[in-house]
Amino acid sequence: MTLSTLNHTVPAPLSLHKETVRAAWIDYNGHLNMAYYLLAFDHATDALLDQLGLGADYAQTTDGTTFTLEAHISYLAEVGEGDVVRFETQVFDFDDKRIHYAHTMHHESKNYLAATNELLTLHVSQSKRRSTPMPGYALERLKMIKESHKDLPPPPGRSRQMGLTQNQR
Repeated sequence: MTLSTLNHTVPAPLSLHKETVRAAWIDYNGHLNMAYYLLAFDHATDALLDQLGLGADYAQTTDGTTFTLEAHISYLAEVGEGDVVRFETQVFDFDDKRIHYAHTMHHESKNYLAATNELLTLHVSQSKRRSTPMPGYALERLKMIKESHKDLPPPPGRSRQMGLTQNQR
């Protein structure tokens, strides 16, 4: 389901991605290795970017793409090989070049929160390797999502300082 088919009704939070924990992702402790949490969260980011019209197709057919500026992960509970994990996404804020959002990873069948991932993403020109404003349609979609998500409580593990405002020095 894309935002254009939602008639301006946006789920809060977004539920755009699920996947199964692969055997190669399990460490010597018998649970998902910390590096693969980030990989799985990156797949959820890809789903969000696709939803915004800023995903792989966009990056391959325009000069625009996105780079992650900052990422924080909180590991809350174990998941193991073969577990299906569901990701929910919450947009906190955005401006014309940046998006501040988080994903939560849930064990699908047991319905517990396994981890959270808070991110700050930047829209850039691929040719100039500099930040550039996002297209208007992506900003409109972000506006709809942010409005829908404004009353959601932040997920556990949200960072102390990540956001769009700059520190005063």
